[in-house]
Amino acid sequence: MRLRYKIGMVSLGCAKNLVDTEVMLGLLSEKGFEITNDPEKADIIIVNTCGFIDSAKQESIENILEMAQYKERANCKLLIVTGCLAERYKDEVVKEIPEVDAVVGTGNYHEIAEVILAAFKGEKVLKYGEPDYTPEEGLPRMQSTPFYTAYLKIADGCDNHCTYCIIPKLRGKYRSRRMEDIVREAKNLSMRGVKELIIIAQDTTRYGIDLYGRHMLHELLNKLCEIEQIRWIRLHYCYPEDITEELIDTIAAQSKICNYLDIPIQHSSNRILKRMGRRGTGENIAALIKRIRNKIPDIALRTSIIVGFPGESEEDFEELKKFISDIRFDRVGVFKYSQEEDTPAAEFEEQIDESIKEHRYNALMQLQSAISREINKKKIGKIYEVLVEGYDAQSKHYYGRTYADSIDIDGKVFFVSGSRLKLGDLVNVIIKKSAEYDLIGEVLDESGK
Repeated sequence: MRLRYKIGMVSLGCAKNLVDTEVMLGLLSEKGFEITNDPEKADIIIVNTCGFIDSAKQESIENILEMAQYKERANCKLLIVTGCLAERYKDEVVKEIPEVDAVVGTGNYHEIAEVILAAFKGEKVLKYGEPDYTPEEGLPRMQSTPFYTAYLKIADGCDNHCTYCIIPKLRGKYRSRRMEDIVREAKNLSMRGVKELIIIAQDTTRYGIDLYGRHMLHELLNKLCEIEQIRWIRLHYCYPEDITEELIDTIAAQSKICNYLDIPIQHSSNRILKRMGRRGTGENIAALIKRIRNKIPDIALRTSIIVGFPGESEEDFEELKKFISDIRFDRVGVFKYSQEEDTPAAEFEEQIDESIKEHRYNALMQLQSAISREINKKKIGKIYEVLVEGYDAQSKHYYGRTYADSIDIDGKVFFVSGSRLKLGDLVNVIIKKSAEYDLIGEVLDESGK
């Protein structure tokens, strides 16, 4: 069989899933398959799905159904579903969507080429049930992010077992990668032109406990900082319970590590945190943030919050609002609780009405919008190093991100420049105006004006 078939890929969900997508693309490219961004031209379409919450599942299903249409109206010969939805609903996917030719779970994505070959022989391929499996190191990876930014996955799986979350069942137990393998991959990425590494895992701060018997994220970061071409290192998914003093001190000491922490707290009410299966308290979180800000005054803090968790009273919600108002996070992602089957919280009494969830969601978003506007206003007149990401010909403005802005989820800086800039450049920008989430400025010339 000729392998010059064209592969179309749809990647949904989190950055961890995107890395799996990039590995699949790398494996397929190495086998001689062509990669296309046009589903009309694709002979094989792969949908790498998310199955975390209702909205993500719905998005995955909609994409599968949309891609299934290309089997009738275009070149598509095989439709393959991979990722978390495939692991969670393997039998239902094939039964309900007969156009699907293969289902590949979270622990089997490294077998994608073999799956395609088997499917071309007429087999209905089902590969799942191994979420704890860790593929071998050194698999090829086709980077899908801009050349200057890449995600670096340091572990897979999760041991937290929060009562609302299905991830441990879909991704298996927590498995740290060996430090030398991570550093080797980071060096390879830097040789391709990557300047910004975004460190990811289900819980990055737990890194090393399973492999080395202690927290090792700070030591990994020190090694990554030694890579000359890397300019920025950014941390995502830092659970507050495992943020150590060594980690805080390392961020403070290392200039390459962005003064940016993504800390998913989910709530501040001790009663709700306990029901969620979280290990900390609201007081612990507040004390941690105080220590972080004392050592890193310009730290940008991002968090995620769940509203409408079963049993969340008006008093709990008011406590949460006060916490957000007092702490003043730079970024807040708000999610309405999703009642996920096979999770303990799905069976809890006192499920919250959807209209109340919506009201609480809007209230928090409105509160954070005002906080964000106030924080951004204080940035006027300050100078920030900005990573150039593009140029808008209509407005004649470049745009990019500061250390306080992660790719795709945070705001941007729009700015003018007297000289032509290249994507991936790092330039100094003085802020002239601010908006709710974005900033407007201009590049300083070499004289600093």
